[in-house]
Amino acid sequence: MNVNDRVTVKTDGGPRRPGVVLAVEQFNEGTMYLVSLEDYPLGIWFFNELGHPDGIFVESQE
Repeated sequence: MNVNDRVTVKTDGGPRRPGVVLAVEQFNEGTMYLVSLEDYPLGIWFFNELGHPDGIFVESQE
């Protein structure tokens, strides 16, 4: 996923929320995405872990 891609994010106990990627940072353990959500228009960071399906919080919106 890249900047300006439309995504959905997993949050605690609720449905997936739509957003737009503002920034992407790569790390050895995975990728951080700064995502603009309706409640957080300036963005909030989410981390996708490599190799851990339960650690995937940001997915491409289909």
